[in-house]
Amino acid sequence: MNIIDWIGASGVFLILLAFFLNLIEQIDSKGLPYLLLNLIGALLACAASVMLDYWPFIILEAAWSLVSV
Repeated sequence: MNIIDWIGASGVFLILLAFFLNLIEQIDSKGLPYLLLNLIGALLACAASVMLDYWPFIILEAAWSLVSV
């Protein structure tokens, strides 16, 4: 794996971690930890997509970031 893969994988991991922690009721979906995990995860995934020049995922992750804010 190269650095772009690590950045993207880290972002996706944070998004999935937020979802999982919410699912097992460890964090609230309206709480700051959930929103920050989603925001940071989406920004990392978006950055990796920009480096790969993969527009569908850039749009998805940019929208995800905006919704998290």
